[in-house]
Parts: sequence; C-alpha cells; structure tokens
Amino acid sequence: MAFAQLTYRESLRDIETCLRALQPKLYHAGIRGKVSRSTLADANDTRPWQLYADFAQGLIHTARDLYAHDDFGMELDQTVYALDSTTIDLCLSLFPWATFRKHKGAIKLHTLLDLRGSLPTVVILTHGKVHDVHILDDLLLEPGAIYVMDRGYLDFARLYRIHQSSAFFVTRAKKNFDFHRLYSHRVDKSTGLQCDQTIIPGGFYSRKNYPGTLRRIRYLDGERNHRLVFLTNDFTLPALTLANLYQARRQVELFFKWMKQHLRIKAFYGTSDPFPLQERTPHEYIPVGQNIEEIF
Repeated sequence: MAFAQLTYRESLRDIETCLRALQPKLYHAGIRGKVSRSTLADANDTRPWQLYADFAQGLIHTARDLYAHDDFGMELDQTVYALDSTTIDLCLSLFPWATFRKHKGAIKLHTLLDLRGSLPTVVILTHGKVHDVHILDDLLLEPGAIYVMDRGYLDFARLYRIHQSSAFFVTRAKKNFDFHRLYSHRVDKSTGLQCDQTIIPGGFYSRKNYPGTLRRIRYLDGERNHRLVFLTNDFTLPALTLANLYQARRQVELFFKWMKQHLRIKAFYGTSDPFPLQERTPHEYIPVGQNIEEIF
C-alpha cells in the first residue's frame, strides 16, 4: 500500500504489473515471492484496519512532538482542534455499500485537526449519509481544549456534553436561533466586532438540553462582507480571539484540499465493503485514529 501511494498506482492490476516489472529487485524491499493481484485482494480483504490505525497514530505522535511549539497565528496555551468532514464521491454500481443518495455513492472522512501543526488526530470513516453531528458522540474530549466547528455540529445536548467535560467549543449560530440576552459587553467595533453578549437559549428544548449560559459574538468579516454569529462557552478569552479562532478553522479545509491532491483516495484498491454487518456500530464508522491520550 505504501508503494502504491508513493508511486501513484491506480488499481491492483497496476500494482501487480509495476512490481512484476521489477521482479529481480524486489528482494531489497523484503518481497521474496511473485506479486499476484489475487494475493493483494485477499490481503486487503482480511488484513485488519487496526494495523494501519496504530501505525498512523505512531506517526501522529511523533509529528505532534515536533510541532508542539508551532505558532498558528495566535498565542494560546490550550490545544485548539478544528472539526469538519469531507465527502469522497464513489460510483454506486461499483461500491453498492457506499449509500449516499438514490443514484450516488460516497463516503465521509470526519477529521479532528490539531491547528498547531495542522495534524489530524482523529479520522473517522462513515457512509456518506451519516450526519456530521453524530461524530460528537464518538470523540474522546480533552479537558481544557477548544473545539472549533461549523453550524452543522450545532446540537445543544452534545455541546453541553463538551461543556461538562471541561472543554470549550466555538461554533456558528443558525439564522433562526432563538435566545434571551442577559448581559451585553463593550466591544471595539473598529475590529469588526459588533456585539458580545451573555445569553441563554430561548427555545424550550434548547434550554432543556443546554441549561447553562452561552456567549454570543457577532462579527463582521470585512474581506467577504459577511456577518458571522458565534456561540461559545468560553467567557475568558477576548471576543476577537474567539472570532479569529473560527477563521483559523479554514486550515482543516486546506488539509482536505491537500489530501485530495496528493493522496490516491479517489481510486480504491478494491470494492469490498469496509463496514461488515457484524462490526457495524450505530453510526457505521471505522475510526482510523483516536486521541493520542487513549493510545499512549
């Protein structure tokens, strides 16, 4: 698999042909027998994904040590994570297990990115139809860390779980968000900030799911002339810092762009179902990584 990625092979047949052309030299790579397409297919079908997950976590652990003091534009002591997902389109006739829409197949890569170094710490593979918000149920939350998300993850019960875990979140409010203002704080409007308020949710179920107070920040993005409204449970950091944290969330989108440009994830080396029925969870996911603290 490493050879296929590094040399941009597109199929098992392509791998077989290329390696057989170099048969006299394969012993240098530890390959002593003849490479066969059926052998590769059987290996992919039976080899556990945990092997790749543990190897990836070892690399991530090494990289995080190297980038522990990296500057991502803000001087913060806390670890800042950006959570987002990207969709990889697949042919439904070749991948019937990748259900997404009626005539379209896809899978999703849900990624938790450490902004210090732009390193993915958790990658969860799901069917394309799995909603992003369900991934919050499967994350091991780190106390003191800040989780930056878009409004697709706005669920007050799950956000309150983050709050109870002594972690912080920054997300965007929906346009129809109902709230009651308790206090207003002064802001410097020359920086783009328009308001900084302490609020409580206005809806019955929203208040029931999140019984605490929230901080509402409205910010005008001068470059795009776009008004953004943020919700957070962090009452200590300056409002402008929290607004800039959300702008830094774009690093996860740049990571997806880099990954799709440099990795062979559009062409799969096989069409078998990675979600066998006996191993499926309620959200039908395969975790490609977990938080570092869980493994080391």
